Amino acid sequence: MPTRLDDIDLKILRELQADGRMTNVELARRVGMSAPPCLRRVRALEEAGIIKGYRALVDEKTLGFEIVFFAFVHLSSQAEGDLAGFQARIRDWPAVRECWTLSGDIDFMLKCVAPDLRAFQALVAELTALANVRTIRTAVALDNVKDEAIAPI
Repeated sequence: MPTRLDDIDLKILRELQADGRMTNVELARRVGMSAPPCLRRVRALEEAGIIKGYRALVDEKTLGFEIVFFAFVHLSSQAEGDLAGFQARIRDWPAVRECWTLSGDIDFMLKCVAPDLRAFQALVAELTALANVRTIRTAVALDNVKDEAIAPI
């Protein structure tokens, strides 16, 4: 059964998804409570695993990653060991920023970055050469139209 969240918990989550760097005092002000109980609620949300962590959102282009692309991977075998082997390889690959398992004809969707077209082509070639990969389709992102936190609170 999902954890029951009240309106204040949902306000806290909404505010932290929008700005995870705000101070507890500012968060408490925004949700309409004093700082100590607000901090207790945040800690409880963290301990329950609802808040999984905090991270900075960086501009990949300013760091030299000009190409963002998606790779849709279809494996030859979906046996548990084959899936685990592919997942282990992907976890260790820095250029792969997200990896999702999918239902249907595609087994995995990868969100990847590359500094240039040559690196993009090399990454696709390396992905294609992996054991158990049947096909890969790629799509280069032209523009990011929307980038919201995953939970629509």
